[in-house]
Amino acid sequence: MKATSYYPVIMTDDVAGTAEFYIEHFGFEALFSADWYVHLQSRESDNVTLAILDGSHETIPESGRGKISGLLLNFEVEDVDAVYDRLRTAGLPIRRDIRDEDFGQRHFITADPNGVLIDIIKPIPPSAEFAAMYDASALPA
Repeated sequence: MKATSYYPVIMTDDVAGTAEFYIEHFGFEALFSADWYVHLQSRESDNVTLAILDGSHETIPESGRGKISGLLLNFEVEDVDAVYDRLRTAGLPIRRDIRDEDFGQRHFITADPNGVLIDIIKPIPPSAEFAAMYDASALPA
């Protein structure tokens, strides 16, 4: 299978509110908007997309309908400290304070109105122990 696109779809009971959250705080714009579905694309990167879907919509098999749970979205950014300051000032909940991890990330975690965790990451060099676990092509420069 050759995928031509890949993006997460957040199922919610508040499509408009969830879309507005990502538009306001994460720089997305709506490419398609309906009361049951919004397709978002980053204003800064054409290959970063996200969709919001009414979890009770008929296109979803009945057994799979509902709200999102157990999802963590990762956004890699150039300046994680600036994003942390901006989102904290905007009043977003900080679920994990900004910190450096030995496995090669400087990051913090916030959440959207549905409780979806959002991990904002800047890759950093990992410790020697973790560097040995990486393929050389995946190590940050």
